[in-house]
Amino acid sequence: MKKNSRIAIAAVATAGLLGLAGCAGGTDSAGGGSAEESKDITIAVFNGWDEAVATSELWKAVLEEQGYNVELEYADVAPVFAGLSSGDYDMTTDVWLPGTHASYLEEFGDDITDLGAWNDESKLTVVVNEDAPIDSLAELAENADLFGNTIVGIEPGAGLTMAMENEVIPGYGLEDMSFVTSSTAAMLTELQTATESGENIVATLWDPHWANTAYPVKELEDPEGALGGTESLHSYGKADFADEFPEVADWMGGFEMDLETLYSLEQAMFVDYDGDDYGPIVQQWIEDNQDYVDGLTS
Repeated sequence: MKKNSRIAIAAVATAGLLGLAGCAGGTDSAGGGSAEESKDITIAVFNGWDEAVATSELWKAVLEEQGYNVELEYADVAPVFAGLSSGDYDMTTDVWLPGTHASYLEEFGDDITDLGAWNDESKLTVVVNEDAPIDSLAELAENADLFGNTIVGIEPGAGLTMAMENEVIPGYGLEDMSFVTSSTAAMLTELQTATESGENIVATLWDPHWANTAYPVKELEDPEGALGGTESLHSYGKADFADEFPEVADWMGGFEMDLETLYSLEQAMFVDYDGDDYGPIVQQWIEDNQDYVDGLTS
């Protein structure tokens, strides 16, 4: 299953967090600070969250065309928020509100800044194979044996994982099922394996994600609303982002991307292409969607 290389470098990105201080968006200390807008931007990317990867790669290409030097740094959710709050990272593009990342905003919200919401159609989900004999989370407990008494999760620190542990599992009486957390890549591998073998599977997922169309899965109904409602996807920056990058802050404030456009980009990067060198893929997508991309900086 592809995408494993992004997950594999998580430890490197996280371990290097402390060493990033002063490297991302620094000022000219020789003159006690510079009035000129910095051109070096570090974008932090959540491991395993492909809408984060897609939008970060897109903005990397867009900003570099505008004369910026952009580095993408992959890390798990908690280190990304910590890095933004300390100024080690400049920005990130995939903060889910009001529910999924609420606990991180409670901890770090005073030290980071909201650059704007770019999508308001997103939600957390639990999916099963499309021919599974259940349609609702309310039916899962009594049919747990059909799924090997296992729910396949993603990263332990993800907001989706916390929602499962704190709301879904107790809310639907799923305590007797094994909730296995590892990584998004591992979850996708399990989906692939179940699809190929024709076996039942229940897994945590979210929309937008290319796996919703790449695999024959269906979303389980959530009559209790345990996963929360529709959420907005925000870009966030370090506290002084707008001071250091006023032009980029303005562009991010106007950034919008609907699900159809996002799925088009994800399809090109993660479904039609099997690799990790996304630069040429994104450039081709930009050429095919030039009017939209031109509007990002107009």
